[in-house]
Amino acid sequence: MMNVRPVSNFAINLTRGAFSQSIKRALNTTPAPVAAPLSSKSRFVKIVEVGPRDGLQNEKQVIPAETKIEFINRLSDTGLSVVEATSFVSPKWVPQMGDATKVITSIKKKDNVNYPCLTPNTQGLDAAIKAGVKEVAVFLAASDSFSKKNINCTVEESFERVRPLITKAQEHGILVRGYVSCVVGCPYEGPISPRKVAEVSKKLYDMGCYEISLGDTIGVGTPGTVRDLLQTVSQVVPMKALAVHCHDTYGQALANIHCALEMGVRVVDSSMAGLGGCPYAPGASGNVATEDVVYMLHGMHYSTGVDLQKAIETGNWISDRLGKANGSKAARALTLKAVAAAAANAAPCPPTPESPVKSKL
Repeated sequence: MMNVRPVSNFAINLTRGAFSQSIKRALNTTPAPVAAPLSSKSRFVKIVEVGPRDGLQNEKQVIPAETKIEFINRLSDTGLSVVEATSFVSPKWVPQMGDATKVITSIKKKDNVNYPCLTPNTQGLDAAIKAGVKEVAVFLAASDSFSKKNINCTVEESFERVRPLITKAQEHGILVRGYVSCVVGCPYEGPISPRKVAEVSKKLYDMGCYEISLGDTIGVGTPGTVRDLLQTVSQVVPMKALAVHCHDTYGQALANIHCALEMGVRVVDSSMAGLGGCPYAPGASGNVATEDVVYMLHGMHYSTGVDLQKAIETGNWISDRLGKANGSKAARALTLKAVAAAAANAAPCPPTPESPVKSKL
């Protein structure tokens, strides 16, 4: 198996301009169709970047707030329209998110970028309101067992917890997005019925969530199960209000996203460099990589507004800060190509009869 760490280190040691140009050349010489114009609304796919929250929350090492802030600022510069910034959760349960207020109040906010934050309870919502957050997210599961393991209550009980939260957010003019976990399978119960997912999704939508993100938490979905899921859920929640959140545990994430697009979904959650996972889902790998999603979407003539070159540079940057390989296949391939080209251009030319090398006396 190829070790990409030396490649990443070499890339970081190059001047930013030189490496950026190398990435650009690598993209230009790679046979991938150009994205559709942003004016093509039916071909636009909104990418919800979850790296700063879902991607970092379970990292064992303590990540400085300054690193998170720079990560979000870099993500904003890629052209992403939504960057989930942090989670207002108890530091006792998720220590990594203990700096939520500092992070969300310190980033350089852009007018054309939304920065939603996860707020699992009213205390978290109050902190988010105080910090000036304009959009929050709540989450439930389609599995009672998962819900009990995750938030210590049944699915029905979790509705009673989020109802006042959604109401209060709306009273403050804050948008609310809903996450539904385990939409295909549960690590404790096994396969989950699409009808159960539809029931949970409809309740969240009726409560006021403007968008419902369907999460394949343990990555067991296939295009067949995703198709069945969306056919059922879209009967009670408009397709335009649905998003997919795919994990790549079994290598099915891109295929599942492709299926969702064919069904009419136009919102995709992803994480830069494939960061993230869920500690309550044993064996689950990280989220699908944003770079891979963008590469595929542009190759299918969808527009995203995302600059793939900047996305790759950002994914490499955060991977280097975390001391791990970039989890994106597209990013690794294009980075290797760029580094090889940069190394070749930087190699000294051997002496020739026409241009002798003079020794210094």
